[in-house]
Amino acid sequence: MKLKNLLFVVLTSIFISLFVVGCSDDKPEKASKSAEVFDPFDHSKDKTVSASEKDKFEAAFVEQCVKKEMLAAPNAEKERFVRPCTCIANEVSKNLTAKEAEKFVAEDENPVSLTFKVESAGYECLQEKAPPLDSGFTAVKPK
Repeated sequence: MKLKNLLFVVLTSIFISLFVVGCSDDKPEKASKSAEVFDPFDHSKDKTVSASEKDKFEAAFVEQCVKKEMLAAPNAEKERFVRPCTCIANEVSKNLTAKEAEKFVAEDENPVSLTFKVESAGYECLQEKAPPLDSGFTAVKPK
């Protein structure tokens, strides 16, 4: 009795699996309406940012940056923060998109992509430019 039930289950499952595979359509699927794949990192179709918009962005960014730094260090001089903030603004404006510039200047918002660019530019502008000095020690050669 158990062998009969087991044989029935195995044959039924084989039949169903062959039936499902046999019913597949060999025709390739039609391409979707938009054959173009969306690439979030492709900014070639974005509007270009004019020089005047970049200048507005840089001026607004430097002003905001200096204000933030002055709040963090109220006893420091303003001139101390102008150079690094200007460097960061120049670095960011090299890869600035029109949407980022509009959001920052007109709407006083910081898009996430702009935040990433500011962090990267901050690293580039604030890192030590001079190579480390030689320690004066000579390497000991193993005997």
